[in-house]
Amino acid sequence: MAHVVDMVPSSPVLLAPEGLEAIVDALIGSGRDVIAPVVLDGVISLGAITSADDLPIGWADDQGPGTYRIEHSADHTRFRFAAPAQSWKRFLHEERTLLVRTRLVDGEIEIENRGDDQRKLAFVGIRACDLAAIQRLDVVLAADAAYQQRRAGLAMIAVACTTAASTCFCASMGTGPDPGPGADLVLAELDDGMLLAAANTDLGCRLLRASGALEAASPERVAEANALTEACAASQVRALDPDVVTQAAAHPHGEEWTKFAERCLSCGNCTMVCPTCFCTSVEDRTSITDDAAERWQRWDSCFSLDFSYIHGGSIRQSPASRYRQWYLHKLSTWHDQFGSSGCVGCGRCITWCPTGIDLTKAVMS
Repeated sequence: MAHVVDMVPSSPVLLAPEGLEAIVDALIGSGRDVIAPVVLDGVISLGAITSADDLPIGWADDQGPGTYRIEHSADHTRFRFAAPAQSWKRFLHEERTLLVRTRLVDGEIEIENRGDDQRKLAFVGIRACDLAAIQRLDVVLAADAAYQQRRAGLAMIAVACTTAASTCFCASMGTGPDPGPGADLVLAELDDGMLLAAANTDLGCRLLRASGALEAASPERVAEANALTEACAASQVRALDPDVVTQAAAHPHGEEWTKFAERCLSCGNCTMVCPTCFCTSVEDRTSITDDAAERWQRWDSCFSLDFSYIHGGSIRQSPASRYRQWYLHKLSTWHDQFGSSGCVGCGRCITWCPTGIDLTKAVMS
């Protein structure tokens, strides 16, 4: 039975693959840059797309501690992979942002402040863990004007996970694999390539109308989608035990930190791929002619020796102290600051750690 999608939240409708193409076209037609998973440099990354055909059709990933590879799958599904190598954070909280530029012109100093970012973005294919991460950044970066400007016009099309990597543990964090609130439209990919779609906002309803998806999903199709998501949750082999975090926080000076961090290279990979890490530093640059200067904000990491530098030296000298800072802030004191955990269980820090350090393992012996 056909029906018109005009109420939010809407009941699930059945969406053919070409309907997804229509949604991407509608987003581009609204003036948005559409960001989605793509195959790039041997990984499933994130990038701008102009068509749904740019998605990783027929690709799957294999992730483990310190390992990542992609391979062709036997089907033509678009979303049968876990979290992409990068997080969506980089499009809202950019790696480098110009804060101010000054020039000396005819003896007078001209000041150019950071301009407005007029781009409108759309995220297509965002997973539940990354959707939760953006909601955490909304709290952390509430006073960041550049972040809030990019966030204000953001459209999000979320996709329920049906495949978990061995490094995923979103189920134990309550952030997935089924997307929570926050997306305009939520999709679930079925084994035959069809999609279930449900709108959560007026924009989501407009996108569904643009897709031509007016057929209500049968109870059997809804049950099929739910079974795939439940199986994904059940397949996760890792979990974060809050009791372990509490125990670790109670012993901030224990010898176990040194033992646990023996493998840590202080490379900062975990913070760069983390969808919620937000630390930055300020960098000043001057021209060789000394008539122009710029101040940039750039990503930094608490694993950097200079990050905790004050007059006289750095506070956290050892890799163990820096690992402890990251772990306890992410999993413990974040609750005190922002009312939630800083971890959403995406598992990227495990996958992209060169030595395969696993934060879900017990710190305290």
